[in-house]
Amino acid sequence: MAVDRFAAETGGVGMAFAWRPGVADAFPAAFLAFLERNGVHPDNYRAVADLPRYIRLHPRRAPSIEEISRQLGARCAPVEWLPGFYRLPSSVTIARAPAYRAGAIYGIDVSSGAAVLALGVKAGEDVLDLCCAPGAKLCALADAMGGEGTLTGVDVSAERLASCRTLCQKYGLANARLVLCDGRGFSLPPPRRRSAACAADGGGGGAEEGGGGAACEAARERRGKRRRGEGGEFFVLVDAECTHDGSIKHLAKFEQACWGWETFEAKFLRPERIDELHRLQLDLLRSGYRMLREGGYLVYSTCSFARAQNEDVVSAFLQTESSAALVPIESLSHAPCRPGSLDHTLRFDPLTSQTSGLFVAKIRKGDNRTSALGFHGEQSATSASEEGCSRSIPSSSKDDQRK
Repeated sequence: MAVDRFAAETGGVGMAFAWRPGVADAFPAAFLAFLERNGVHPDNYRAVADLPRYIRLHPRRAPSIEEISRQLGARCAPVEWLPGFYRLPSSVTIARAPAYRAGAIYGIDVSSGAAVLALGVKAGEDVLDLCCAPGAKLCALADAMGGEGTLTGVDVSAERLASCRTLCQKYGLANARLVLCDGRGFSLPPPRRRSAACAADGGGGGAEEGGGGAACEAARERRGKRRRGEGGEFFVLVDAECTHDGSIKHLAKFEQACWGWETFEAKFLRPERIDELHRLQLDLLRSGYRMLREGGYLVYSTCSFARAQNEDVVSAFLQTESSAALVPIESLSHAPCRPGSLDHTLRFDPLTSQTSGLFVAKIRKGDNRTSALGFHGEQSATSASEEGCSRSIPSSSKDDQRK
């Protein structure tokens, strides 16, 4: 049976995966130098005999876990601290399972699930994923919201956003808007919402102009805030581009000549590229915070072990934002992780967490002294276009499917 198109487009998320401890012995000199500069010992990789693979169940489509285990030919063990996630032996291939092909299970690492759980989104709120491709976290956010509220996914790559749209269609995501844009210049307000209780906030008059009830009143209040420039997202996820040195699966692909170490060095390890990444990470964090409304929460995460891309970025940001504060990540209090070097930050790693590396920080936006957002009411779509963003594209759109 052929592997489905989405698995191929996203690097084979449905394929079997195995990590060999000997991979670290093949690390190129440039990568070893990078690890030394960042205080990461190669033994952190050698000690990883193998890592499980993980799946997440679609909350509305998945058959019983017993049936999924039967299809995969292996027991799916629940991840106790991460609802809806299950671990499997790394040798298991999920792409051929009927449940996978039907969009009932996702292939996703628990490190990605941890970033979503850290944000703690709620049904009915406005949520922004500023670096959304290839889309696994976006789908997890949508499910955590229960299909209520608004969800916007932004990515700078047309090809990756097309893969994200394919994933959204496969898993029936209905409440997401996808926008092709450099996240550093994104400024669109949350979309108007449409719900069974009140079509008011979905645009187009009706209950907005003359409806009643608490839901409609809340919708009118949200729209009024947007017009006054007081609105914004209540939850923002900034899973920033990084050197991927903590992503075990990425490193395995480079080592196994799928991509090659030369590609890794050229893409991530050149000194000018590392400096560029640091500026990008800080700019994305600032942009996400600008889009956040007062009292809202932002999660900044990377899959790098390097302090320069994690704690140093957050520290530099906090020095310029007096209204920002790190807060405890209570939803991960039972997760197998360790503290970062900044208060309330957390780190996941293969040895401690049985997953790829993850740094995560949660930031709350306090009292604003100036307008938090760079948009004013309905003119924001124009400003976004001027900054290089495409028109927003509903995740259910079937046109413009790029390969």
